[in-house]
Amino acid sequence: MDSNELLTRFQLQLPAPAHRLAIAGLKPAAVLLPVVEREQGLQLLLTRRSPHLRHHAGQISFPGGRQDPQDRDLIQTALRETEEELGISPRQIRVIGTLSPLNTVSQYDVLPVLGLVEGDYQLTLSQDEVAQAFEVPLAHLLNPANHIALTFPRKQHWHTVYWIPWQDHFIWGATASMIRQLSRHIAK
Repeated sequence: MDSNELLTRFQLQLPAPAHRLAIAGLKPAAVLLPVVEREQGLQLLLTRRSPHLRHHAGQISFPGGRQDPQDRDLIQTALRETEEELGISPRQIRVIGTLSPLNTVSQYDVLPVLGLVEGDYQLTLSQDEVAQAFEVPLAHLLNPANHIALTFPRKQHWHTVYWIPWQDHFIWGATASMIRQLSRHIAK
């Protein structure tokens, strides 16, 4: 799949709104799903969170975070956070659209924003937040055969968490849920 096919398949589906009413008790946030076109195919840029963070230390994630009062919408939040965490300017990102928001166990209402990033981007990692950034073939991530389900009981309910292995990385939790959502979205 190239960027034109991704764009076509993505845009055939209805987008989620970038302007949303706050859900009681949940903090609005957004992440960028940064797709990069390479000779070998589309890649998804992921980060490993810094090991000294209070929450989600060392986990694989997308750049993003909580909406600031000055952000005009959640798309701007995703772009601002990407620049703060990775040093990639919003001018190098073409926003394609959004997926459905995901409510996380950490009490965030997260809007996933899909964007194409220019291939010549230069990383300047925020040492406070990001330990590493790396690209993973989008075809690997979108393949349901690579989505491993783990179901367990929690607070008298059964919960399923998905894992997506890639080399020495394990992508799970909200990040894997967003990847699965993107996979289902463009497969329709």
